[in-house]
Amino acid sequence: MDLPVAVSVLLIVAGVWNFVVWPQFLRRVVKDPRARDEAGKATAFLTVHVVLVAVSLTLGLATGVVGIAALL
Repeated sequence: MDLPVAVSVLLIVAGVWNFVVWPQFLRRVVKDPRARDEAGKATAFLTVHVVLVAVSLTLGLATGVVGIAALL
C-alpha cells in the first residue's frame, strides 16, 4: 500500500482514538439508569449503544491496521 506517511499516521491516530474514547463512553452508558429495566434486563438503549461501540471499535481497528500496513 502506498500512502504518504502523514496519512498513515493519521489513520493510526484515528484508530487509537476510537479505542480511547468508545470504551469510556460504554462505561457511562452501562451505568445509566436507562440501560436496564426494573427486572435488570438490558433495554434497547443499552443494546443500541453496545452495537454502536462494537461497530466503532471494529472500524477503529481496521483504520489502525490500514495505517500500520501503509507504513510498512
